[in-house]
Amino acid sequence: MLIGEVARRSGVSARMLRHYESLGLVHPSGRTGSGYREYSEEDIRRIFHIESLRALGLSLREVQRALDDADFTPSGLVDDLIRRTRERIAAETELLTRLRRIHATEPAGWEDALQVVTLLQALGSKSADARQRAALSSASSASSADEVLVPVEALVEAALGESDPNVAGALRWALARSGDGAPALLAEGIGSPVAAVRERAVRSLAMMPGGEAAGHLRDVLAHPDAVVRGQAALALGARGETDAVPTLVDMVAEGRNDIDAADVLSALAGDTATADRITARYVERLAQDTTEAAARGRLTQALAGIPGTQAYRALVQLSRDADRAVALTATYLLGLRDVPG
Repeated sequence: MLIGEVARRSGVSARMLRHYESLGLVHPSGRTGSGYREYSEEDIRRIFHIESLRALGLSLREVQRALDDADFTPSGLVDDLIRRTRERIAAETELLTRLRRIHATEPAGWEDALQVVTLLQALGSKSADARQRAALSSASSASSADEVLVPVEALVEAALGESDPNVAGALRWALARSGDGAPALLAEGIGSPVAAVRERAVRSLAMMPGGEAAGHLRDVLAHPDAVVRGQAALALGARGETDAVPTLVDMVAEGRNDIDAADVLSALAGDTATADRITARYVERLAQDTTEAAARGRLTQALAGIPGTQAYRALVQLSRDADRAVALTATYLLGLRDVPG
């Protein structure tokens, strides 16, 4: 079969077939009396094999090795192809994400587009100073209608991955000024299997204004991770949300940010109903058989910050407690309070 017919049947151009021959990949079995290349059925099968291997992403050198090396085993090469393909997909995915983020800013011209690219690159810089400047620049841009904004998805991604406390603070500030979209994305971060990512997500949500962020924080009160649950409770309590009371009392009992939790509870106890609710929760934890001595001591001390008759009565009862340390603490605290009328 002459080269033109082979090209027609195989879909490989005559020029490429000659290139294969020059590399030693294909050797026409013979020539006609006029000197034209003549390919056998075996030659054509080899050409199809070459094209199949190239379709998998092999280089021509790798193709030749696969076809001619008797000791060649495909498993190692396939593993390498998988690795290279994954790397290529990751790179393409990163590029697609960057392009989508640039497109989301609706740049008016190349200058705006380049500014977004510069900020995105700075957010991914190895330099903490560069990342912090990019975050601060984004926060400043949010207050000006004439400035190009960093896409909120990029800010969230940066905030969830940031370990430097100064940069993280700047990113949280930028997110708080970024407008819609951030709370929902941060809430997704709370579902991360990585504890550090969950904590960064809830800390960022805590700085977000508005009811949407507060709603996501309330959902976090049921989260199995005690750290993120506690951060959500502190944030909600600071907003005056009484839904956080049970978690805050648990934090006092368990010694997790107990001083901060007690301070927030004291601030929440501004009206009689809330003060009595907090007192009841303290008393409930004090009465549990599983509450250790140190925890009972913390709970008793925390009652000092709760006003009202119910808290006074709880301290009177605790002044007679079988645990001498608790009784002495309660007696001392009673001496600092006015007897309710």
